[in-house]
Amino acid sequence: MPAWPPESTTCGLVLEGGGLRGVYTSGVLRALHDLGLTFPAVIGTSMGACNGVNWVAGQQERNRIVNTRFVRDTRWFSWARLLRSGEAFGMDFIYGDVPLRLVPFDFAAFRANPAGWTTSATDVDTGAAVYVDKPGLSDAELMTVLRAATSLPWIGNPVEFRGRRLMDGGLVDSVPLARSEADGLSRNLVVLTQCAGYRKQPATTGWALRRRHPGCPGLWGALARRHEQYNASLELVEQRRAAGSAFVLRPGSTLGIGRVTRDPQRLLQLYDLGYHETLARAAELREWLVM
Repeated sequence: MPAWPPESTTCGLVLEGGGLRGVYTSGVLRALHDLGLTFPAVIGTSMGACNGVNWVAGQQERNRIVNTRFVRDTRWFSWARLLRSGEAFGMDFIYGDVPLRLVPFDFAAFRANPAGWTTSATDVDTGAAVYVDKPGLSDAELMTVLRAATSLPWIGNPVEFRGRRLMDGGLVDSVPLARSEADGLSRNLVVLTQCAGYRKQPATTGWALRRRHPGCPGLWGALARRHEQYNASLELVEQRRAAGSAFVLRPGSTLGIGRVTRDPQRLLQLYDLGYHETLARAAELREWLVM
């Protein structure tokens, strides 16, 4: 497959989260890699941040490997651990044992790549969006901020990072296109993990979240506003797509996969869907890139 000229990829790369639906994005990124594309900056939310950090490190397959190899491992996910410690995902395992020993993350390649990387997170005390960029992050800080940005409110705990308590960025900026534009990237390739037409409904479990995290008022407010924030982000994506400044890749089907799906075969099917749907639109994407 012939590579495209690198000068054609001067747009930003914006990656939605969505938990294990993010393996769709992993497939998309593998296809973009096989097409020879590069990007000057990547910004992602939650699982999108994990996909993005592996992309910048040149480890396009790593997110797929981690999220299918260990998906049934109790070190990776355990309801019993949720009862014991308040965390269903084994965050020490996911952001410790896995990147350091089992499926090593290439910290040196991540830093050597001139491409930027940004993740969003939620300040549970104020409800504000917090953005953390690549420059100045130590190895330990990178893993800590990823842990924070992927800590889901119902099955995770706040993570302290640089004096703030942070959780999943999807509560405040699910599709960080506006941030990418604010960072100077006027054209963006946006990868979503929900199908066309999806809109989020208001949360009805705010009372339960208050009991789950009684000392996190910002988190409560973020959940109450989440549907408005998410739907407004999708409206912005559609506006930019119609204006020609955004190219959108999204699944034709989620295959019934949710945030926590522990069937590796189904996850691999979603990965393959992302790969093949992207290749099917390769000519359209190339035309947009050289506009």
